[in-house]
Amino acid sequence: MRRWFGTLAGRTTAVIAAVATVAVVLAGLLAAQLVNATAVDEAKKYLAVEADSLSKQSNLGSLQDLRADLLTHGARLAAIGPDGRVTGGGARLVDAKTVADVLAGKAVSKTVDGPQNTVVLEARPLAAGGGVVLAQPVSEIRAAAAPLLSRMLIALAVCLVFSIVAGGLLAQWLSRPLVRTAQSAHRLAAGERAVPVAPGGPAEVVEVSQALAALDAALRTSEGRQREFLLSISHEIRTPLTALRGYAEALADGVVSGAEVSGVGRTLVAETNRLDRFVRDLLELARLESDDFRVELQPVDASLILRESWQAWQAVCVQNGIAARLELPSGALRVRSDGQRLRQVVDGLLENALRVTPEGSPVVLAANVSGSGLTVEVRDGGPGLTEADAAVAFERGALFARYSGARPVGSGLGLSIAARIVQRLGGRISVRTAPEGGAAFVVELPGI
Repeated sequence: MRRWFGTLAGRTTAVIAAVATVAVVLAGLLAAQLVNATAVDEAKKYLAVEADSLSKQSNLGSLQDLRADLLTHGARLAAIGPDGRVTGGGARLVDAKTVADVLAGKAVSKTVDGPQNTVVLEARPLAAGGGVVLAQPVSEIRAAAAPLLSRMLIALAVCLVFSIVAGGLLAQWLSRPLVRTAQSAHRLAAGERAVPVAPGGPAEVVEVSQALAALDAALRTSEGRQREFLLSISHEIRTPLTALRGYAEALADGVVSGAEVSGVGRTLVAETNRLDRFVRDLLELARLESDDFRVELQPVDASLILRESWQAWQAVCVQNGIAARLELPSGALRVRSDGQRLRQVVDGLLENALRVTPEGSPVVLAANVSGSGLTVEVRDGGPGLTEADAAVAFERGALFARYSGARPVGSGLGLSIAARIVQRLGGRISVRTAPEGGAAFVVELPGI
């Protein structure tokens, strides 16, 4: 029981019961005062009407006989003689001042405080002399009104019980959706997502439920983007690792020697720096709660970036017997972009091309200035893509699901990552058939 009173439903029911009880008690006290006051006022009106009627009678001796049937509810009748003598059943309720006023020809309407009781009194003079008096104790008037007051108090008690029951039901109606919402919030706090939040209850509770559902959706979106970012970083880290492994194996096998060693060393240093930048991306994610690659646009020379990327993949091309070809115009290729992210896109496209290109077939990295921007192409001599493939090429995992087991495929992330980065760089990416027979991925970037 104590635990129940500690709940919202218990406390709400208790408050409603307390308020209803106080309201009923106050209403009962006020009703008693009003009923008694109304009964006294009605008695005064009745006695006044009767006294006015009796004062018009000419024969005082027949008054009691004429009005006895009208006074059976408790009023007392008294007669005042011309000599001031008071007779009748109500004689003891008539004071001397009333007698004097009546003999002076005045009508009297007042409430007299007697030694034992308060009396309502109406007196009227008679044309033949003397007067007639009607009086009734207030206690008797209130006693006559007691049945009505009792019925009112019973009605108030019934209303009190009804209010408490209705308050309990209202408390349950209010608390039930809050309890469901709290349970959903606990499930969210425990790491569960897509938690159903059933709406219900008053508008404020429905608003809380909707806010919790919106929070659930926001958490799912944020966590999904963070998972995608981590997958992207994991995928991208493999690219410099591949270059590092290729050159390390070339060094170990003695393929690289003499004057070539210094160039290989510079490539290894560059790829190690790229790995370091990816690690910094992960640290930035942890510190800033970012959920995507950071992009810093500034003027860069794309030709340096493309040559650096091409050099990093030479060991892989040699090992796989790929006829690699670099087609760049002479001079700088100035573009407003993020050098690290542009390198990331080119590496991803080259890795994709080298994966599907068979031994002896070409892979081409080309670039040219077109209009006010820069166009970068990665072409291969692999199996290529159909029109249906091209339509979904940049959707995450689409080609992976379509060709897994049929041709060499990656993790299904590379092309979607490249498309997202190109979009953030302000460019666009597309795919078409390459002159070499495979696929040609084209990246168009705005100029400075």
